[in-house]
Amino acid sequence: MQHISSFSDILKNRPILQHLWVLLIACSISFSSCEIKDTHIVEDSRPLILFERFGFADDGHVAISLKDVTWKPKQQKAELDHSSMGFFLARDPSLARIVIESEVNKSFCALSSRYVEPMFTFDQLDKSSSYNGLVSIFVPDEYSLVFGNCQTEFEVSMQVHTEMYNIQHGTKYFLPAGMTILPKLYFVLFTIYVCFFGVWTYVCIRQSDTVDKIHLIMLALLLVKALKMICASEDTMYVNKTGTPHGWDVAFYIFGILKGTMLFTVIILIGTGWSFLKPYLQEREKNVLMTVIPLQVLENVAYVIIDETGPATKDWMTWNQLFLLIDIICCFAVFFPIIWSIKSLQQASKTDGKAARNLEKLILFKQFYVCLVAYLYFTRVVVQSFGALLDYKYEWIPYAVNEGASLAFYVFIFYNFQPIEKNPYLLIDDEAEMAAAQMLEEHVSYEL
Repeated sequence: MQHISSFSDILKNRPILQHLWVLLIACSISFSSCEIKDTHIVEDSRPLILFERFGFADDGHVAISLKDVTWKPKQQKAELDHSSMGFFLARDPSLARIVIESEVNKSFCALSSRYVEPMFTFDQLDKSSSYNGLVSIFVPDEYSLVFGNCQTEFEVSMQVHTEMYNIQHGTKYFLPAGMTILPKLYFVLFTIYVCFFGVWTYVCIRQSDTVDKIHLIMLALLLVKALKMICASEDTMYVNKTGTPHGWDVAFYIFGILKGTMLFTVIILIGTGWSFLKPYLQEREKNVLMTVIPLQVLENVAYVIIDETGPATKDWMTWNQLFLLIDIICCFAVFFPIIWSIKSLQQASKTDGKAARNLEKLILFKQFYVCLVAYLYFTRVVVQSFGALLDYKYEWIPYAVNEGASLAFYVFIFYNFQPIEKNPYLLIDDEAEMAAAQMLEEHVSYEL
C-alpha cells in the first residue's frame, strides 16, 4: 500500500536520532512508480534534496538533465562556489552516516563525503546553465539520488529530468530490480478477485431471497478491487517497459479511491449490524460513516500527491504526515460501530429470550473485531517493518504479503456475512437455550 520533504530543515534543526528516524521512514516507503521524472525546484536552499531511490542490477544507469539553473544569494555579499552544489548517489547506510557527520561537523559538505559517489557539480554546467549526463552503476545495490547544497545561503532553481533503469539483454527496464515481478503479481491478484466476484455473484443469485443491500455493496467492492489490480498490473508493466504509465496511473488512482472508500464503508456497515441486526442506522452510526467517507477521499488524494510529486517537493513530508494521520483516524473510527453492536447484543441477550441466537451473533461480531484489529495492525505496522528489513532485491515481497493479508480479510468477512437463511436456528431445544444463557451470564461483560 507500503516520508521526507523538509529533509534539509530536519538536518539543521533536530537531534541525530530524529534525523535517523525520518531517514528510516524515507527509505522504507516506495516513491512514485514512474522512473522517468521531471522535477521543478524553485528557490530552494535545503542542504540535501532527496530525488529518488532505485534498486540497480548488474547493468544500471542514471541519466540526468538540468536546464534553467539559477541561484540567488540570501545575503548581498555572498559568493558562490560552483563546486559546492551538485548531485551524488549514496547507498542507504551511507545516507545515515552523512546525517550523523553533518551533525558532528558543522562545516561538513555532503559532496566531499567519502560515503557518496559524486555525479557532477555546478562547475560542469555549460554556458546556457544546462547539463546532460549519464552514469553507469557497476556495483548492484539500492542507491539514492540526492542534490547537495553546501552553501545554504543560496537559493537554487532548476528543471531536473531524471531516468533510472537497468539494462538486460539490451532492453531497458525502468522498475527497480526488486519490483520487476509486480506486473505479474497484480495480474494474478486480478484473476483471483475476478473469480471471487463470480463466486459471490453466484451466492447472491442462489440466495436471492436473503440478499440485502450490504451484499450488493460487497459485490461492488470486489469489482472495484479487481479493476484496481488490473490497472496496477498495466501501470507497472508500462512503467517497466517505457518509464511512464501511459495514463494507467490515473485509472489506478480512481479505482484506488473507490476501493478505499467502499472498503471502510463495508466495514462500518457490517460493524453496525446494518442488514444483519437491523434495517436502519442510528444517528451516531451515520455520523461515523459521514466522517470516514470524506476522510478516505482526502487520504487517497494525499496518496496521489505523494506518489506523483516525489520527495524532492518541499511539501512532500506534510502530505505524508496528513496521510498517516487520516489513516489512523479512519482505523480507529471503524471500531466504534463494532463495539456498539457487541454491547447492543449483550443487552439484548438479557431481555429478548433468544440467548442462543444472540450468543452466535455476539461471537461472530467479536471475531470480526479481532480480525479487523489484526488486519489493520498487520498491514500498517508489521508489513512496513518487515519490508524495511528485506534486501532491495526482494522489494516485491511486502506488496505480496500486504495483498495476501487483504485477500484473507476479504474472505473472512465475505464468508461470515454471506446471505443465508434469516433463521438458521429453527430447531433450538430448551437445553441449548439454557446452555447459551448460562454462557452469556458467565461472560456477560465480553470486554474488548
